Amino acid sequence: MKFKGAILIHILFWSLIGIPYFIGLWRDMELTLRNVFLQVAYPSVIALSTFYINYFILIPQLIKKQSKYLLYLLSLFLLLVIVVGVKMGFLYMFHDILNLEPDGRFKENQVLYYFIFSVFITGFLLVFSLLLKLTIDWFSNERVQRNLETEKREMELQFLKSQLNPHFLFNSLNNIYSLAYQKSDKTAGAILKLSEIMRYMIYESNDRMSDLSKEVEYLQSYIDLHKLRFKDGGAIKLTINGEISGQQIVPLILISFIENAFKHGVANDPEDPILINIIANQKILHFSVKNKKNKDNYKDKVGGVGLSNVERRLQLMYPDRYKLNIVNSATHYTTELMLDL
Repeated sequence: MKFKGAILIHILFWSLIGIPYFIGLWRDMELTLRNVFLQVAYPSVIALSTFYINYFILIPQLIKKQSKYLLYLLSLFLLLVIVVGVKMGFLYMFHDILNLEPDGRFKENQVLYYFIFSVFITGFLLVFSLLLKLTIDWFSNERVQRNLETEKREMELQFLKSQLNPHFLFNSLNNIYSLAYQKSDKTAGAILKLSEIMRYMIYESNDRMSDLSKEVEYLQSYIDLHKLRFKDGGAIKLTINGEISGQQIVPLILISFIENAFKHGVANDPEDPILINIIANQKILHFSVKNKKNKDNYKDKVGGVGLSNVERRLQLMYPDRYKLNIVNSATHYTTELMLDL
């Protein structure tokens, strides 16, 4: 709980207690310096001292720092005895505190009532100060924890994103290098396509959310870049259905699945192409990638970076809003993702 909010709670508490008391007091009290001291200043100092000695000293020192609960209870009892003792002392020093009999004697049982009332009021202030302190501290700790969790999540997402971009760039440059090594006419087109992809990754994916249509365009550009590796464009089948425009998605959340399909799959078999399906209906995204395994490089250890990255991002950005199913058969690798947009 913020500092200003805690102050307002304290002001509200004392207003609810003090205003009715002072309204009744001013109505009947003769306005003299002695009466102001005995019926206004003295009770206020006693009440405030009782409340804030417990609030600022006993609770922080004995409960928060040391967890000495027995010592705290003994300290509360001692404080209660001291405060009630001070009040009873003032009662005998200043008989004006109570209405007396005409001959100046205390009314019958009046001292006992005053004692019981003093114990009750002092106990109430001690208990309420404890409850208020624990409640305010609990809300303050919750707010701090939420802020820490938010900052931690933002830092982790930024790290994951920075990890993804070099990984993608590394694979793409390898593809372009292969074209350049073969002195292919497709090299210039591949470089241009990579520049378009990098523009999206650098400038348009910095926001927490991106338009699904732009994310799909980015995936199409990525697929087109890989098709340039093959004379016949390779064997990749992309199917898009549903409401692509007007939907929001976390940027770069799907690319690793497609990237792994190209890296570890067979992309030039017309009889068994890489199948990529994107269906968006009623704020639900169905995304799947299926590829035939390439036995020559499927065990490449570097390939695991992308998937572990995207799984962690899904946990952070879509908690309880996604289902990821990965089927690793003898011949094929299939990834199915259902995302609540």
